[in-house]
Amino acid sequence: MNNHIVSIGTANPGKPVSQIQIGEFMKMAHGLDAQESRKLNFVYRQTGIENRFSVIDDFNYTDPQKFSFFPNTQDLEPFPSTKKRMGLFERSALSLATKAVQDCLSNTHIQTKEITHLILVSCTGMFAPGLDLEIIHTLGFRNDVERYAIHFMGCYAAFNGIKLADRICDSDPDAKVLVLSIELCTIHFQKEYTEDNLLANAIFGDGAAAALIRRSPVGLKIKKFHSRVFKEGESDMAWSIGDFGFEMRLSKYVPELLHKGLNEIIGYLEDIFQLSKIKNFAIHPGGSQILQKVESAFQITPDQNLPSHQVLKAFGNMSSATILFVLQKWLLNPESKGDILAMGFGPGLTLETLLLEK
Repeated sequence: MNNHIVSIGTANPGKPVSQIQIGEFMKMAHGLDAQESRKLNFVYRQTGIENRFSVIDDFNYTDPQKFSFFPNTQDLEPFPSTKKRMGLFERSALSLATKAVQDCLSNTHIQTKEITHLILVSCTGMFAPGLDLEIIHTLGFRNDVERYAIHFMGCYAAFNGIKLADRICDSDPDAKVLVLSIELCTIHFQKEYTEDNLLANAIFGDGAAAALIRRSPVGLKIKKFHSRVFKEGESDMAWSIGDFGFEMRLSKYVPELLHKGLNEIIGYLEDIFQLSKIKNFAIHPGGSQILQKVESAFQITPDQNLPSHQVLKAFGNMSSATILFVLQKWLLNPESKGDILAMGFGPGLTLETLLLEK
């Protein structure tokens, strides 16, 4: 019997906030004039995103007096410190994670006390004693549950969580592993008006997802992994911790670098995965340009990668949690059959690939 992703649950905070509304907030935060406002509008329209979610209510308002997280003055000074942002992560993460776990397990006959391993994934917040301990105590996990944390690896981190879960299930046939990804990207929005910040502020949203992995005859069968680092893109996608949150370096050249890198190794990937026989794809929706470039490199249509476009449109890029939202759509689609090639990208420039079968 093979290891399978047998269930995926998801959760988002609050109500969806339109991309237009977030754009209006950013114009005010950056203090943009008419010309720069038109530039921002253009960038936001090109993202392929209609709505995002955030633990911060401020994005729903244009009147600073209604803000609760950002400064309630027109010039928005000073922007929240890293300490304040991490405080919001601590206060908000547990309820969102709880919803994702409950959604995941509600589709199974598995209780929290039966979970043997918990893998927490996040690159947007951390503290100790950590979120994993809060989840254990709140949801009634066993006190001897094995727990692991994967932090700061970016959008591809859930792939490493799944990989670790697969290895655990290989070594322990009775293991029931829960991979939990929680990303509150919007708490790290930056005020400094740079090209990197403009792009990052335009695409990232908040979300959590949990995946149950175990030996099972049903679900998404885990077949094969592959990892590759492209050093040429090392400086084009990165995280660093600043005085005002986690600073994202995301250059406009990332889609082209991915396209170039994939073209260089397309023959190698064909040997590993037999790409020509795969009809279904789950590409991490880091942005509309990334989806277009990957589809071009693989010579596939958007319909073959449709769940990724749907998730990007409805939620934006939720960093590591995003691919689990995409895989949930494949898992729940009664018409999807055969192999699914999932792919994620992140700092490094790192490419993680996972072959599944439904």
